[in-house]
Amino acid sequence: MRKNKYYKKPTTIMTTETTNSKILKGVVTSNKMEKTAVVSVTRFVKHPKYKKFLKITKKFKAHDEDNAAVVGASVSIKEVRPLSKDKRFTIVK
Repeated sequence: MRKNKYYKKPTTIMTTETTNSKILKGVVTSNKMEKTAVVSVTRFVKHPKYKKFLKITKKFKAHDEDNAAVVGASVSIKEVRPLSKDKRFTIVK
């Protein structure tokens, strides 16, 4: 029997946990929103032409279910599905 070249074998294992999600470390800068904290993530990037390291800081809104994040605390955030317009991360601790 010849196989159809457009047939795709169905996957049998369905998982909700993704294995290739980003995990970032940062500092909580704001927790004034309900169930949301703003986390600043700092990283060093080498300039392509001048070879100098630049300090880049980016702020991410992260989901905090029980409002446990305190300003100044060091936290880990994990990438998840979009929870709102701006939230794509959740606090792991």
